[in-house]
Parts: sequence; C-alpha cells; structure tokens
Amino acid sequence: MSDGFLYESFRGVDWGVATADTIAAPPPPPERGGHFRQWTDDVRQLVGVTPDAHRMVVGWPRLQPDGPGAWDRQALDRCDRALDSLLELGLKPGLTLLDRSLPPWLEASGGWLARDTAEHFAAFAAELGRRFGDRVTRWNTSTDLAGPTLADHVAGMYTPGRGIGRAGLSTVHHILLANGLATQALRAAGAGGRIGTTVTLVGGYPATDDPFDRLALERLESWTNRLFLDPMLLGEHMVTEDDVSPVEATGCVHPGDLEIIVTAQDMLGLSWHTPFRVTAPENLPHVLPADKCLGTLNEVNRLLVGLGFAITPFDDVETTAYGWPLIPEALADAVADLHDLYGELLPPLSIIDNGMGDLDLVDETGHSDDTRRRALLRARLTWLGRVIARGVPVCGYEYWSVLDNLEAKFRYTRLYAMAVPDHEPPPRPPMPSDWVRGGAFAGPVPSGAVASLTLVPTGPRAQSVGAP
Repeated sequence: MSDGFLYESFRGVDWGVATADTIAAPPPPPERGGHFRQWTDDVRQLVGVTPDAHRMVVGWPRLQPDGPGAWDRQALDRCDRALDSLLELGLKPGLTLLDRSLPPWLEASGGWLARDTAEHFAAFAAELGRRFGDRVTRWNTSTDLAGPTLADHVAGMYTPGRGIGRAGLSTVHHILLANGLATQALRAAGAGGRIGTTVTLVGGYPATDDPFDRLALERLESWTNRLFLDPMLLGEHMVTEDDVSPVEATGCVHPGDLEIIVTAQDMLGLSWHTPFRVTAPENLPHVLPADKCLGTLNEVNRLLVGLGFAITPFDDVETTAYGWPLIPEALADAVADLHDLYGELLPPLSIIDNGMGDLDLVDETGHSDDTRRRALLRARLTWLGRVIARGVPVCGYEYWSVLDNLEAKFRYTRLYAMAVPDHEPPPRPPMPSDWVRGGAFAGPVPSGAVASLTLVPTGPRAQSVGAP
C-alpha cells in the first residue's frame, strides 16, 4: 500500500486528539509541556502530523460535589482558564462530560441504577453548554458507555459488590437516556461544536469453521455493540434469539424513552482495544486445551458461557505485553462489520483510544522502539484506510500513546488478557469479589463446558504478524 493511498484515504480525518485528566481539578490548566508535549511529540514522530486539538475530561464529581445546583465556583474557574489557555495556544478544545465517576451524592442514591441520574446529567450538560458552549468544538458525553454500566453494575469488574447480573442492565438504559437528554440539552443551550458519545467497539473472529462458533461471535457482538447501538440507531433495545429484550425485562423503560435515546449524534466515538477469538461453549474444551489457558480467562468464560459464547487465545499470533494479539486488520474488520450492520444509520465515526501504547516497545533507556511501533501502526492504518476508501465514514483517529491509561493497562488489561508471553509470569492481581463468588450474569452453565479447564497459564507461541 503506497503512502499516496494512505494520504488520500485519510484526507479530512482529524489526526489525534489528546486526552487528559479532569480539568476541574488542581493544578490549573495544562500548558504545552509535560504530558501534552510528550504526547504531541509522540504523534508527530510516528505519523508525521501535529495534533491541533486537546480533549479533556471536565470532572463532574469536582464541579458538583455536594448536590444538584451546588457548583464549585473555583473548579468552574479552572475549567474556564483551561479552555482559554488552549485557545491561546491555537488548539481546539474538546470536553468529555463523564469518565465513569459520578458525584458522591449520586452514587449514594443509586448511581446509574437510578433513573434520576439521567435527568441530573442532562442538567449538568446544559449548564456546561451555557458556560463553555462558545469555546468547545467537540462534546463527548462519555468516554465509554459500557464501563460504568455493563462492566461495573452487571459484571462487577470495578467496584466489589456492585455486580448484580442481568438486573444491572437497567443501567444501560439509564446511561443511554442520559446521553440523549444531554445531547438535547447541549443543543438547547446553544453549544457549538459536534456532539456525540463513545462506545467500546467489540469484534473478532470465530475460533473454527463450525457454524456454532460464528453464531457465538454474533452473540458476543449483540451483548456488546448492539446492546448500546440498537437503541441509539434503531430506537429499540437489543433482542436475543429467544425474542426477549434483556434490558426491557428489567422494567426500566418508560414511554417516550427510546425517542430520546435515538436523538441524532453528530459523531460516534469507537473505543477499540483488541480482537477476540470466539467459540461456542460446547467447543471450548477443544479449542482451549487445558495446558494453554489462564485462570482469569477461565473465570471470564464461566460468566460468558451463560450468554452463549466463550473466548480463547489466538493460535500462532504475537501478542503485546498485555496479551493483546497483534492483528493489524482487526480494527478495520470490526468497523466494516459495524457498517454492514447499520449502514447509513451510522453517524461519522471517530476511532478513540487506539494506538500502540505497549511498554514492551520501550527500551531500557526509556525510549520507544519507534521503527517497530511505526510499522505496527502503519499496518493498522493501512487496513483502516481501505475501509475508508470504500465509503465507511471514519472522520477521526485518536492515538493512544504509551503514556495513556496506565492504570487500566496494568490492572485490567493484563488481568483479563487473552494470553501472556511465555517469558513473563502471569499477572496475579486479586479477582473482583463478584466474579470469585461466581455467576454475575446468573445464567445456566452448560454441563462440562469449562469444568475440564485447569488454571495453568502458558503463553501462545510468538509469531510475527505480516503487514498487509
């Protein structure tokens, strides 16, 4: 693939939008130095462009620590100064309104399990739209709709004791309702710039040619992508093969809700991390031999088999230090599959939190192996460029550097990784208590599906993945 093709494919795409922690928190606003300078230099060195935008999390818990209407004026002033400083530097500010954490008073009243949280979020968005709407060029209502809902309240990955299985699916409806209400509130407040939200894009490949493995992959995508995008784009909640809507079964849907949830978005962020190799539960003992599995992966599958699928490491595929398989075409395949599913209903897409942020690619002096990272990133972008050339509306690509989201990489990514390289011991952070207790989804586990799996970890054979 020639450089000319890449250039033409990505003409008009916004290259890189830096991310930062809450701007409402001290110290005052970021300058062109520290993390931002390192991030900008990293992007320039890898892809030859200089980002002209900076996306920040505004920090709801800090702005309204004591209740609705009780604003921290000093925190608001810090946000004002941060936006002004970015404009003075010639940067286009972007604001994210929610990054998983809620103000303590909302957590105390039920968090996303409570319908009122959606109304409070809309009021919060309206005030920020009135105050900052003339300076923000991009509004992102949330960094990830699945984290504070599906991962936290359903599976119990983050906060011990909060995973309540399918009963927690009401949080999915409430955060979608919040996104629709907030989008409407921002527009009503006269906020300029594009408005959208972010979902975690999940994709992968069937483990074998067995039709049941293909069906298992479709089930995975239904419980992830479709769980959030069917309501947003089709105006209806995802329905399983049994013609049941798991979200509606919780009794959380009120008349008129879906008309709000389907409120048009100016853009849709897709947070992409890693592809999955998916199998039917009955095939799991065959594609995941007992001498090639992680204890943590077994725990994950004990939950997933109740939904009709399981995950297994790829064979003969090189992985990162965190166990992510290096498959350059996987992102493009997942984006293409999403376009096949929703077609023209998809708003312009922006790839969020993606890159080669792997500490394995940093040498003993602290410098990154740029040749290796550049080759891997180029391969991924080449495949994505082909998808764009065929008409899939990708409008942005946000690079995730080695500096970003280290907590998630060390704590969760490796904990739930598909594999770990042979030369490294497996990570052993404590399992979330809900998962150890068992069955967060409270679904039936097929007999023998995972009983034969032991807890002896070994990594896959490391083989290089060829560039396209």
